[in-house]
Formats: sequence, structure tokens, C-alpha cells
Amino acid sequence: MFTAIRRWVEHRRAIRRRWQADARRLILAEEVNAYYEAQRRATRARLQGDAGEFYHWAKVAAEVGRIAPQAAMDIDAVRAIVAEEERRGTRW
Repeated sequence: MFTAIRRWVEHRRAIRRRWQADARRLILAEEVNAYYEAQRRATRARLQGDAGEFYHWAKVAAEVGRIAPQAAMDIDAVRAIVAEEERRGTRW
């Protein structure tokens, strides 16, 4: 029983490390637009029906917002990004 719990906890920690690392990479690459890029990737994953990746990129966006005070986070810009990605469909 303890082995299963320990494995589950390690798995969850690995997931957390992944989205934290992706957030740091986006901040380094995109700086001010890191939050918007994470939202764009989350929208693409949602449109493709990939729930796991959608949750991952949504968590990345939240982490960017948490650790990058310079990141722009305007809800109207996010809505425009989502609308643009929905218009484009899944042609990536």
C-alpha cells in the first residue's frame, strides 16, 4: 500500500516539475507574452481534444502568472487568442 502511495506522490511531483519547468522556459523565451503563449497552447490542446495537455498548459499559464510579475495578463487579450485559435482550427 505504501509503495503505491509513494509511486503516486512521485508521479504527481514529476507532473508538477514538468509544468514548472515549462513555465520557466516560456518566461525566458517569451518574457512579457509568456502567459499568452501558455494560454494559446492550452487552447490548441483543448481543440485537439487532448485533456491532459490542456490541463498541463493551463497550469503553466497559472505558474507564469504566479512567478513572472512582468507577464502581461489581460483577459481581453486571452479571449482574442482563444478566438483566433478557434478560427484556425487544428491546422498546426
